[in-house]
Amino acid sequence: MDQERNMRFMQIAMMHLPEAKQMIEQKGIELTMEDIQPMLNLLMNVMNDAYELGKSEASENE
Repeated sequence: MDQERNMRFMQIAMMHLPEAKQMIEQKGIELTMEDIQPMLNLLMNVMNDAYELGKSEASENE
């Protein structure tokens, strides 16, 4: 289940990656996929934490 959720989170991140990459490159910073990977990992951690927070809040409200 976690792997499936992570795959969905990665799909969401990849949808927004071109916009983020463009914003960073407009600042004069060139990025490769090697540069982006740590940021994607951080984003995945944030998304997982947000998911767990929402899940715990939902169970508290039941």
